[in-house]
Amino acid sequence: MTAVLQFDVRKNRCPRVCDSGRLVCYAPVFRWLLFPQDVQMQPVLDFLNARQQTALDELCQFLRIPSISADSAYKPQMNECAEWVRASMTAAGLTATIYPTDGHPIVYGERLRDPSLPTVLVYGHYDVQPPDPLNLWTSPAFEPQVREGKLFARGATDDKGQLFTHLKSIEAWVKVNGELPVNVKVLIEGEEECGGVHLDHFLETHRDLLKADVAVVSDTSQYGDGIPAITCGLRGIVAAEVRLKGPSKDLHSGIYGGSIANPVNALTRMCGTLVGADGRVQIPGFYDDVDDLTPAERAQYAKLPFTEASFLKEVGSSATFGEAGWSTLERRTARPTCDINGIFGGYTGEGPKTIIPSKATAKITCRLVPRMNPHKVLDQLEAYLKSQCPAGIEFEFKRFHGCEAFVFDPTSDWLVAAGRAVETAFGQPPVLVREGGSIPVVLSLKQILGLNTLLLGWGRNTDNLHSPDEHIHLQDFHRGTLASACLWKELATVPRG
Repeated sequence: MTAVLQFDVRKNRCPRVCDSGRLVCYAPVFRWLLFPQDVQMQPVLDFLNARQQTALDELCQFLRIPSISADSAYKPQMNECAEWVRASMTAAGLTATIYPTDGHPIVYGERLRDPSLPTVLVYGHYDVQPPDPLNLWTSPAFEPQVREGKLFARGATDDKGQLFTHLKSIEAWVKVNGELPVNVKVLIEGEEECGGVHLDHFLETHRDLLKADVAVVSDTSQYGDGIPAITCGLRGIVAAEVRLKGPSKDLHSGIYGGSIANPVNALTRMCGTLVGADGRVQIPGFYDDVDDLTPAERAQYAKLPFTEASFLKEVGSSATFGEAGWSTLERRTARPTCDINGIFGGYTGEGPKTIIPSKATAKITCRLVPRMNPHKVLDQLEAYLKSQCPAGIEFEFKRFHGCEAFVFDPTSDWLVAAGRAVETAFGQPPVLVREGGSIPVVLSLKQILGLNTLLLGWGRNTDNLHSPDEHIHLQDFHRGTLASACLWKELATVPRG
């Protein structure tokens, strides 16, 4: 099917898409308003506008590779995808290398023009989530298809489609002008979706190679349809698993019921006390290091376009719930939480089975805000649950990954420059938002390389990330590419240091 895309950035009109064959984009002259004295920018934008179909075709090649990092059966495809990324970097004008790890390969590329210019480190990941359940996809997950102005495939927005915008904008600058206005380093890994540990080791052992002034990550989202955003904060996270063990085997509930502790009863009671009826976490000391939002920050939240009715419709729920005294937006992005992600034990098949289960397990995560220490929170969670565990039950607490929250100074020159680039491409200034989720690499870049990160998302929260029918809007992919091209020019104006 062909999608004809009509797109006017200057008037901020959304593309009108008609199905008929190939993708053709009729884009008007894109006026460079921020640097009228510089005639080199306009040809870059013209180059990108004229080659939108080529960029889409290449993205489809990228998306056809089932780079599922969590499944060892896809190791050959992971290597294939890393090689595809290396070739794409080379085509864009970067000097590119594949670095093997004990897990999946890391691909690094660079184009260094002048040490006196700012150096930008771009991060992305080429691995994707498993496509299951397959029966809920309208078209196969690794057979990209354009429908109604959207490109459907696993990885379309998380993160292949978004990271590819940067490679295409770099290519445009190099082919049109022979050079970029900044030094660029690009780091693309293959273990983000499976919680791999090899990236941090790579960062630690390649500090000199990765030296930069600022990092750019496009793995977040716009605020809403046609409302671009720069994410200036992320919540942190801790994850744990609680395992309870009672009798040595499942027992008949009629014969033994009432005489020994039931692990499932105990675990559900323990987990049920973690969050109160008012939505406040009950773990002692949990809020000790939590700073409330300032009046100015709450005023900014209040200005964001948001309605409870639209939110409830989006998530398919009849009512909101959370910590009293805070708005839904504030609770989702700037307040700490504790959630049971899964709880299981005993018999779960069809019909009854009268047993006292021998084991029960719960998976728990807490989202953190600035100043909360992941290790301290895990200590608090473990101590609280252990204190609630009844006699006769063995208690085991397993710790998983964790990272601190991240907040970027909204007055930073880097962020202001990025805002100008986004405004030029999207036709309106971006809103500054915090994300409720966590991106551990942002903390790694800060702690290991000393870099602050510009979180510039071109996709949307409604793009079915991690779900069947994942997609990216064609207009978002193309506007993201234009914004990336503008970004290099804007960041070149920021004084180093």
